[in-house]
Amino acid sequence: MKIANKINITDYLVGGELKEWNGDKSEVFSVIKNENNLPTHLGTVPSLDEDAAISAIEEADKAYNRGRGKWPTMSVQNRIDCMQKFVVEMEKYRHEISKLIMWEICKSKKDAYKEFDRTIDYIKDTIEACKDFDRKGARFIKEDDIFAHIRRGPIGIVFCLGPYNYPLNETFCLLIPALIMGNAAILKPAKYGVLFFNYLLKAFKECFPAGVVNIIFGRGRAIGPPIMKTGKVDILALIGHSSSAVALQDYHSDKNRLRLVLGLEAKNPAIILKDANLKLAVDECLKGSLSYNGQRCTAIKVIYVHKNVIDNFLKSFNEKVDELIIKNPNQEDAFITPLPDPKQPKYLKELIDDACLKGANIVNKKGGEIGDNFVFPTVLFPVKNDMRIFHEEQFGPIIPIIEFDDINMPLRDMSDSNYGQQVSVFGENSKELGPLVDALVNLVCRVNLNSSCQRGPDVFPFTGRKNSAVSTLSIYDALRSFSIRTFVASKDNRINNDLISDMTKTNKSAFISTDYLL
Repeated sequence: MKIANKINITDYLVGGELKEWNGDKSEVFSVIKNENNLPTHLGTVPSLDEDAAISAIEEADKAYNRGRGKWPTMSVQNRIDCMQKFVVEMEKYRHEISKLIMWEICKSKKDAYKEFDRTIDYIKDTIEACKDFDRKGARFIKEDDIFAHIRRGPIGIVFCLGPYNYPLNETFCLLIPALIMGNAAILKPAKYGVLFFNYLLKAFKECFPAGVVNIIFGRGRAIGPPIMKTGKVDILALIGHSSSAVALQDYHSDKNRLRLVLGLEAKNPAIILKDANLKLAVDECLKGSLSYNGQRCTAIKVIYVHKNVIDNFLKSFNEKVDELIIKNPNQEDAFITPLPDPKQPKYLKELIDDACLKGANIVNKKGGEIGDNFVFPTVLFPVKNDMRIFHEEQFGPIIPIIEFDDINMPLRDMSDSNYGQQVSVFGENSKELGPLVDALVNLVCRVNLNSSCQRGPDVFPFTGRKNSAVSTLSIYDALRSFSIRTFVASKDNRINNDLISDMTKTNKSAFISTDYLL
């Protein structure tokens, strides 16, 4: 598996300028081995310092200008024009970006291209949703003797931090709606999955007004706190771990006005009832727990199986798991691939060892095989609540399985859990499933019937309870999360009516408009 050229990013984007960085650099490696059986060197990125971070927040502040800047006061149509121009530029680099995603985070070639294409679709769908929002606001309503013109407006400066498992798609699911609603943004790419921004820096610079998009590279611990300490961040938009979100919030001087848009960790269970279609359950749990090596917040992280079907489920599931082959991501039909974080195999081994020490067994024949950049899918049974794997989000190819007799057991565990994103339920008896669904919808935010947990389609709400999320992401919900309802009110009299009529006819105001966006 060969990569053509190394990517050495020397610039960062602040205040509408690509500024050259002459300070420290971070080396970027892929855990995929080269011809010398060593991690493959992919390139370098700037490792910015506190001064560079402060310059980014200052330029974003200048661009937003307390809501009086060019971008937040621009018409929705003009913001959409900028976004459409950006999409055209981004589409030119489909191959280059997808290939770097494949190399840096070891996502299969098929899924890397899928992530790119899905992101393009997401941007285009967000544009259409924004038009729809604007159409609904392109009118006046009257209550008593007051006319109101209600629209959604920007909030301020957004600090965006995306995850390494979907470094393009989920990062842009924060950035794109934040921008199109009129906010200014500072984006810090993930630690892994960063080099593809080499192809986007110039596009962001050319397609948006100066200071609206600022892209900085470096260690989160070095550049995150200085930005938050300024108190100028209005929205913290982060997809990652709750500990990072809490730490960044603590640096902000005015938490009461800091809006949070967070997608955090989860411990999504699957529940296999005694009347479940086992073939379907096995296939969906295999896909749900091991797609991209289980490195998804939406992955199935624990499987509860009724005691009447546990033996048959384990036999079939283990056979399917052991048929899998670890492949490099460019190979045909790659499913299980190397782990991009070189620290992850050691951590996953600790979880396996802890479980086995406390009574669990590795029940698939090939389970427990661990290298310096991979862990073969490992099925653990029986798992109990004194094991680390029971509580921690493993974010890797380990599948803990728990036997149950009484449905209250998994329900109790879910109630006690710190997480509440999704659940998958497998069964065919509506008499049993009906009351179970009624309980589950109050424990998680998505109940998947006879299918694995997942995020899409992107028009559906994506959120979670407890430590799993704050705010809601989807095409429509994200636009709401990054905006606030605001309106102009006028009493029904001749002076006001003449003013409103003149402004709507002459486009003297971008806000007061009844234009219908097509």
